[in-house]
Amino acid sequence: MKPWLVAGLGNPGPTYEANRHTIGYHVVAELARRFGVRFGAPRGLRADVAEARLGTPGASGPEAARVIVMKSRTYMNETGGSVAGVLNYFKITPDRLVVVHDELDLDPGQLRVKFGGGDNGHNGLRSIRKAVGTGDFFRIRIGVGRPPGRQDPADFLLTDFPAGSRDSVAIEIDRAADAVESLLTLGLERTQNAFNS
Repeated sequence: MKPWLVAGLGNPGPTYEANRHTIGYHVVAELARRFGVRFGAPRGLRADVAEARLGTPGASGPEAARVIVMKSRTYMNETGGSVAGVLNYFKITPDRLVVVHDELDLDPGQLRVKFGGGDNGHNGLRSIRKAVGTGDFFRIRIGVGRPPGRQDPADFLLTDFPAGSRDSVAIEIDRAADAVESLLTLGLERTQNAFNS
């Protein structure tokens, strides 16, 4: 069975850790925790990666899919090079790529799973599409909502989630991780039916 790559988008470092733009990092960290694996940094890659096996209940050995989870060590607008490097390193094709990212056009608490599409102004998606030469990959879109008033969306994404929303953000991280596992084991249509809100 061909391996999967699950790339959580975000910006590296403690300054950005609680930002809306970095929610994808938290989802892949949750997946690594669930899989019981730790991130490492293979030589020559600008990413932290962890390898695991995932299958339908009772699956093991060759029936369980090999899954690579990654967090880029580059800033969002340069993440494509990092994702392309990991795809090449593990010989994974873009149709086996799942990108987990924040989405301004979805309200907090909303989640959408899709295949293909444009970048909708998201610099991380734009960078990945350019680096891998296609937009034909899976996306787990996590709603963060639009900024209030006239605040610049880029500034809004680089602000932390409000302290009072930590519990709801943790729930959304869990839901997004559940959606990734569902996508990899049950496929797109069943996952969309279960998770798209």
